[in-house]
Amino acid sequence: MKVDFDKTPLVPAVIQDGRTGEVRMVGYMDREAYDATERSGWLHLHSRSRGALWKKGETSGNLHRVRGVSADCDGDALLIQTDPQGPTCHTGSPSCFAETLWGRGPEPGVLARLEGVIAARQRERPEGSYTARLLEEGTARVAQKVGEEAVETVVAALAQDQARLVEESADLLYHLMVLWAARGVTLAQVLGELDARSGEGP
Repeated sequence: MKVDFDKTPLVPAVIQDGRTGEVRMVGYMDREAYDATERSGWLHLHSRSRGALWKKGETSGNLHRVRGVSADCDGDALLIQTDPQGPTCHTGSPSCFAETLWGRGPEPGVLARLEGVIAARQRERPEGSYTARLLEEGTARVAQKVGEEAVETVVAALAQDQARLVEESADLLYHLMVLWAARGVTLAQVLGELDARSGEGP
């Protein structure tokens, strides 16, 4: 084992969504957590507040199925790629790093961040929110908007208008994700289906 837990009893572990590349959280592993993770295939960490082994998501149901574990060049930090079974943060956000303090923030998790925003609008229904109003109008209305945006995307493509195609594609993707939220479908489920198909033959 490259990680020397005798030298570094608690090793920082960066938890990354294996499908989107989004950093979900940072935790700590000791030898017990590492062995439990390797043995079970589910993410286990060492809880510093409890001083005990912790299966991530055991209470909430938002577990992390582990895809792979990598160590850094010095063997004193771990990168763990997982398939999250729901939001990671206790706030309900997909990532514990949902708030950007300055700069643009990470791009790989943009869809996950959008999913988090849509979920927040669905839950809180703030006044003046287009997303909240769309969800209140019901699934049929959201589905209608997806159809309208799909047609506009096709028109932009046939017109060979690249800038408009980008804009309409973004509109289509946004409305499609609102439709998923209305029907209880998650980004992880859709990406999981795509991931499963990636190994299939023609």
